[in-house]
Amino acid sequence: MENERPTRAKARSYSVSFPRAIGDLGVGIGLRDPHYEAFLEGRPRVCWLEVHTENYLGEGGLDLHVLEHVRRDYALSFHGVGLGLGAAVPLDIWHLEKIASLVARFEPAHVSEHLCWSAVPTRHLNDLLPLPFTKESVAVVAQHIDQLQTVLKRVALLENISSHLRFKADVMTEAEFLAEVAAMTGCGILLDVNNLLVNQCNHGEDAVTALASLPLSAIQEIHLGGHLVLEDSIVDHHGSRVSSEVWALYRHAIERFGSVPTLIEWDTDIPAVEVLLQEAAKAEDIRCSHSGLHTDDHAA
Repeated sequence: MENERPTRAKARSYSVSFPRAIGDLGVGIGLRDPHYEAFLEGRPRVCWLEVHTENYLGEGGLDLHVLEHVRRDYALSFHGVGLGLGAAVPLDIWHLEKIASLVARFEPAHVSEHLCWSAVPTRHLNDLLPLPFTKESVAVVAQHIDQLQTVLKRVALLENISSHLRFKADVMTEAEFLAEVAAMTGCGILLDVNNLLVNQCNHGEDAVTALASLPLSAIQEIHLGGHLVLEDSIVDHHGSRVSSEVWALYRHAIERFGSVPTLIEWDTDIPAVEVLLQEAAKAEDIRCSHSGLHTDDHAA
């Protein structure tokens, strides 16, 4: 029944049946429309490319043409923004099947979604809305991740989000929530370092403590992006270079989790592709200083 409280999802292991995300890809950037021409006409020196899954669910057009072109030279990552795994309503089967078809066609290295909700019984909300960190929410998210991974026949990654509020009903931190869901479902975690800093500023949550609460084996990708500082809060707008505070937190993350594949996110006021490549080079320098690798070891 629609109003029935969800039951706790059972822990499952996908280590045999479903493949996990591919190992160390190096540093990638998001493939966005303003850079299509650069990738159609040349081969910018970057290891891999992330796309927002929902931009490629159609049957044809320029977007899919570009994606077919770049897949010849780059590993891909599909990053969903509309599935809303935390919604207390069933997942949209049409949406889920379209994602599965796209994944089967392009075989990306990673498939990821956000720890959020975005739907009510009669409407879909175009936002990444925060969840209360409760046992009931864990059960809902775990059930939906089970469904997603079963349809995709592979492990998916779940990303922490930034928010402007926390719920009085919370019984755990976001990091503890992610760790519990990962343990129950076998999913991976996409760690957005900028979101940790934003939540530290907005909620007084210690970002380094959050890093220490996340399971080592579950962290399979890291996101780095810019944020906007307002008078009374910080907004994760992906519209500027990575801040010095986020770079420092990224060093902590690399020291704890190792040289995890890393993405430079930039979604508003998008600059020339060369600027993203400069940011990617900074991330690669940090990864290499930790691992002892040379930068060229992961260059495309």
